[in-house]
Amino acid sequence: MCGIIGYVGEENAVPIIVDGLKKLEYRGYDSAGIAIYRDGSSANASGIDVVKQKGRLSALEERLTLSPLSGHMGIGHTRWATHGEPSDVNSHPHIGSRNKIAVVHNGIIENYKKLKERLESRGVNFASQTDSEVIAQLAEHYYKGDLLDTVIKVSNALEGSYAMGVMCNDNNDTLIAVKKDNPLIIGVSDHGYFIASDVPAVLKHTNKVYYLNDKEIAVLQKGSGTAVGNGTASGSIRFYNLDKEELQKQIETVTWTLDSAEKGGYQHFMLKEIMEQPKILRDTIQSAVKNGDNKNVLDDFDISRYNKIMITACGSAYNAGVVAKYVFEKMCRISVEVELASEFRYKDAIIDDKTLVILVSQSGETADTIAAMREAKSKGAVTLSIVNVVGSTIAKEADYCLFTAAGPEIAVATTKAFSAQLVLLYVMAINFAVKLQRIPQKEAQAYISQISEIPGKVSQILERIGSIQMYAAACFNHKSIFFIGRNIDYAIAMEGSLKLKEISYIHSEAYAGGELKHGTISLVEEDTLVVAISNCERLYGKIMSNAEQVISRGAKVLLIGNCPKVNETEKQFFISLPECSELFSPSLSVIVLQLFSYYVAANKGLDIDKPRNLAKSVTVE
Repeated sequence: MCGIIGYVGEENAVPIIVDGLKKLEYRGYDSAGIAIYRDGSSANASGIDVVKQKGRLSALEERLTLSPLSGHMGIGHTRWATHGEPSDVNSHPHIGSRNKIAVVHNGIIENYKKLKERLESRGVNFASQTDSEVIAQLAEHYYKGDLLDTVIKVSNALEGSYAMGVMCNDNNDTLIAVKKDNPLIIGVSDHGYFIASDVPAVLKHTNKVYYLNDKEIAVLQKGSGTAVGNGTASGSIRFYNLDKEELQKQIETVTWTLDSAEKGGYQHFMLKEIMEQPKILRDTIQSAVKNGDNKNVLDDFDISRYNKIMITACGSAYNAGVVAKYVFEKMCRISVEVELASEFRYKDAIIDDKTLVILVSQSGETADTIAAMREAKSKGAVTLSIVNVVGSTIAKEADYCLFTAAGPEIAVATTKAFSAQLVLLYVMAINFAVKLQRIPQKEAQAYISQISEIPGKVSQILERIGSIQMYAAACFNHKSIFFIGRNIDYAIAMEGSLKLKEISYIHSEAYAGGELKHGTISLVEEDTLVVAISNCERLYGKIMSNAEQVISRGAKVLLIGNCPKVNETEKQFFISLPECSELFSPSLSVIVLQLFSYYVAANKGLDIDKPRNLAKSVTVE
């Protein structure tokens, strides 16, 4: 996600926008920029000045110190790259070729290639690699003197998600905002109006805001002392839908403090990121199965060239790979190995030009995974990466790359990026299975339909958060917690164990259920907690047998799954999951495991977002 801030009013917009960008840094970014409407004077003509800079906000501030800007209207942006690598030219704001309309954008324009080709055929020259520049160029193409009409036409032409701020050379007192599927608020103060991605950017100036709904437009105008519409003496605000019908909206008072609002009202970024997962999953699925870049990569990929798949990754990404092994082998009937990237280059793996090596990394900068990729390429293997950061080393060096639509993840313990990796791997497996003629198109469509239901089922789990809190509150004092599962449930048990130990510092291990009797059961004693995952109907009896074995030795069992309802006792607890295909059930189990780990750590009063000794991106070996 990117950060947007805009201002029109009586004050100098530059310091207001820069301060707002600082308040949005928590969203993550790789570059920043600002556009200011320069008020005309005898020495300088009026117009829009744009300053953009790759890197931290401090670099942008240095540029502004060397070349000061001033004006009463402007827009600013912090960018998290999704289309085009991080660079000055790919940064926002984008301005059209005629230097008339400037735009900041948060979201993904799915039909940008089609729009770009159409504009290029009419002589429009593009400066960047981004999807967002299409908005500015399209706006200039449509503009005939009415900025509101232009924004409506542009919005109706776009496919995908967007939150936008738009300003024009011909309208020195008008700032327009519009949104679809990405947040945007309108702030109202005594000296002017604001647009922002989130409340923290404006709280220094006001706690009075309007929340834009999807496909709503806000027209903010600097005033001359007379209130108009929803405005104050500083100007006016009018709201419209995309049919240009005027709307009436209710202003709201924000009760958050600035510190808490930076996390969107959540106590920790980790919880916020867990709660964001329904949208993240929808975005990632849409990019892979409809008309996004991921679908284009998958459609062009020839899996028939390969006789083996090897997945390599570290940490949670490795666990995603283990889940994928079960799915790929079931659907594609192709041999799949999963290797820890930290071990890969030391084991002399048997790979050649008939081996597809899949690399999974949230940051795209994991040192061990980069080394594994280079080792694989040196042996002739073709590499396909799944990353969350455009312009990262793995994204640039892999032969093919798919991007998760998770946005920046601030908490060290991954949640939403892991879930996005899973669904992207599911879609990849289906795509490959069809090409290998292992499943018919009708069966593939049925699988896609099941995957498309996952975000809604995740929402159902998040609505029952209270019961998970209750179980976590009863378990946070355990010295050891074991996780067990069979088949694909064992794969996701590994992720549950890792998540718990990362943020709670409780000793935890994951085991295949059948391995308990081969040594592990000797560690079970009175009040040991065993978390058992059961979504495989044919294995339900076996996992329940494991549960009975540990209960008979004094352990407590927390059972998670869509298995038949079990009777709860003082030794046995149950969290049910919505019905789901066994192959895709890890995407539901993991939500409960993430929340359980979070609330165990919260009950211990730990620094959940920044656990000791851990870094978000592991860039050293």
